[in-house]
Amino acid sequence: MTSIQQRAALQSQIWKIANDVRGAVDGWDFKQYVLGTLFYRFISENFAAYIEGGDDSIDYAVLSDVVITPEIRDDAIKTKGYFIYPSQLFARVVASANGNESLNTDLAAIFQSIENSALGYPSERDIRGLFADFDTTSNRLGNTVKDKNTRLAAVLKGVAELDFGDFGGSDFETHQIDLFGDAYEFLISNYAANAGKSGGEFFTPQHVSKLIAQLAMHKQTSVNKIYDPACGSGSLLLQAKKHFDQHLIQDGFWGQELNHTTYNLARMNMFLHNVNYDKFNIQLGDTLIDPHFGDDKPFDAIVSNPPYSVKWIGSDDPTLINDDRFAPAGVLAPKSKADFAFVLHALSYLSSKGRAAIVCFPGIFYRGGAEQKIRQYLVDNNHVETVISLAPNLFYGTTIAVTILVLSKHKADTTTQFIDASALFKKETNNNTLLDTHIDQIMAVFDSKANVDHFARSVSHADIAANDYNLSVSSYVEAKDTREVVDIAQLNAQLKTTVAKIDQLRQDIDAIVAEIEGVEQEA
Repeated sequence: MTSIQQRAALQSQIWKIANDVRGAVDGWDFKQYVLGTLFYRFISENFAAYIEGGDDSIDYAVLSDVVITPEIRDDAIKTKGYFIYPSQLFARVVASANGNESLNTDLAAIFQSIENSALGYPSERDIRGLFADFDTTSNRLGNTVKDKNTRLAAVLKGVAELDFGDFGGSDFETHQIDLFGDAYEFLISNYAANAGKSGGEFFTPQHVSKLIAQLAMHKQTSVNKIYDPACGSGSLLLQAKKHFDQHLIQDGFWGQELNHTTYNLARMNMFLHNVNYDKFNIQLGDTLIDPHFGDDKPFDAIVSNPPYSVKWIGSDDPTLINDDRFAPAGVLAPKSKADFAFVLHALSYLSSKGRAAIVCFPGIFYRGGAEQKIRQYLVDNNHVETVISLAPNLFYGTTIAVTILVLSKHKADTTTQFIDASALFKKETNNNTLLDTHIDQIMAVFDSKANVDHFARSVSHADIAANDYNLSVSSYVEAKDTREVVDIAQLNAQLKTTVAKIDQLRQDIDAIVAEIEGVEQEA
């Protein structure tokens, strides 16, 4: 079975678990149990493989907890960031799950123990609260303890039956890890697709993430670290990891997320993609009013899909106009539309050699008022490298045709590139998709900055200023006229011929009628 076939079979099995087991529990709520169980299995097998160290004579899962010395525990936590005793491993718990009358409380205790193992260690912040949304005592699982345990056992058994291959094998660090990570992202994306807006807020489809990662890291042989100021479940950051060799991202992956549940998903997602705790820094909080990482900037690569046109405090907080992020523009983003606040935040965190690629609501590129003044600041200071319009219906929960804004502090000239990629998509059942060939087309013209009729155009600063700093792609790239081309001369010739034929036909008819009338008179 090829890796593609294996992945497809795996995804089918996972979705079957999610649908068969949840019963009356809403899918969007139940995702936490499937995702959490998947994560629990992953860290159990990952940790066991680390302890065994490739020695076939060691089977960590069958050992007694009493053989674990303080030295073994201390060393493991310093390396992996957490500790799991043999009795707490997923394999041990699932083996007795069906007959365990205290399964729900046992799981709660295990999750608490794993989180507490990091207390006092550098990984404490990264491990704390990882299982907070896996509430094994919730009434969503059933009204009685028996009902809860039955459903939890079914989820455990279902995830246990998923074939991830041999975690002790030679491909442990690559292929099998990707299966876990891809399975995890598959679940997130499917729940997002079925949850409408609430899902689309925290998940960027992989095909769009791939384009954004390539734009942000284009021609950078190495970056210090990559950052997402509204990281959601971490899909944009992880796409950068997939697309580039890990050593190119020297100090790891950084992000901030407002939603607590999604913040936990992002940290889980890092572990599932084999990003160790010392190579990521995901923080909880409101990026616009309580930003983290001010002492860690600048970042060589920034990727982001911030929420579209959300409200923020804006001018109601008079101190924000003096904030280093917003002060240079001389105006704050409107209180009802925070889009440009995220853009200016990203720009202030960007290094002199880096790029930021940000998914934006298209309205910010042509509206007046404060947004026009911010566009003027960005253009006058030569920070806008490229504006790319994408096809509609590429994202979960929204059909709008979004725009990607690429910011840079090292442009070679003062022109701004506009790319109309709205025709590049493949129609799928529920959403459109960007294919690799589409991404290649966009990246080729992004790299060359060539003018291509109906597709790409580089525009001077003077022309943009004369157009009131409008940055809509349609204002500069003429759409291709797909109407049928009519040759007027040929059409006139055809009409002339047709008219002549009609005249001749009339003459013939008149002659026939006259002949008939003559015959009748003779009779």
